[in-house]
Amino acid sequence: MTVKVAVIYYSSTGTVHALAQAVAEGAASAGAEVRLRRVAELAPDSAIDQNPLWRRHADAATSIMQASVEDLAWADAFAFGTPTRFGAPAGQLKQFIDQTGGLWREGGLADKPVTAFTSAYNRHGGNEATILSLGNVFYHWGSLIVPPGFTDPVVYAAGGNPYGTSYATGPAGDGPDAATLEAARYQGRRLAQITIRLLGGVATDTAAGDGDARGTMAATTSQTA
Repeated sequence: MTVKVAVIYYSSTGTVHALAQAVAEGAASAGAEVRLRRVAELAPDSAIDQNPLWRRHADAATSIMQASVEDLAWADAFAFGTPTRFGAPAGQLKQFIDQTGGLWREGGLADKPVTAFTSAYNRHGGNEATILSLGNVFYHWGSLIVPPGFTDPVVYAAGGNPYGTSYATGPAGDGPDAATLEAARYQGRRLAQITIRLLGGVATDTAAGDGDARGTMAATTSQTA
């Protein structure tokens, strides 16, 4: 069966945009119909112009359709991406989330699988805290959180964040490396596959693979702990 996945994100300099595209690719590879949507930019041009990477991405991102609450009503599952801002989601994504009250009251967000991904300047810059902060929103919605967990070796290869794919850009502002993009694709694929199963369809057989992955991870951990 075909499920519908909305990948909604905010990105200032392009890192989260790259992760969002990879998540969308992963969901599509599992047979999902995907909407990739960016939320509105709230920062003034004067602030954006101070960072050449921000300006370049802001100009390029106009090709991506802007997110609306209707995208959430349409979707069977959601993936949210944001850079971390002091351990919390960026204001641009939060402003979008704050528009969902009507749909929430109607029950239009309940029982839908959801996952999250993020990026920070450095490894301990709030990546996990940002995803956990988004979890508070998902609890209120009554959504079903689908983390990548340690269910595939690609999670460990990308830095081992079981909450959601994350990336540390560093001073060079480099985009996500190949391992991180592969983890993001896996996260999107896992979200789509679990949504198919929840809606009564038959997803590709991930149970055996997940078990093997956990065995591999356990063996790796026991050797390196």
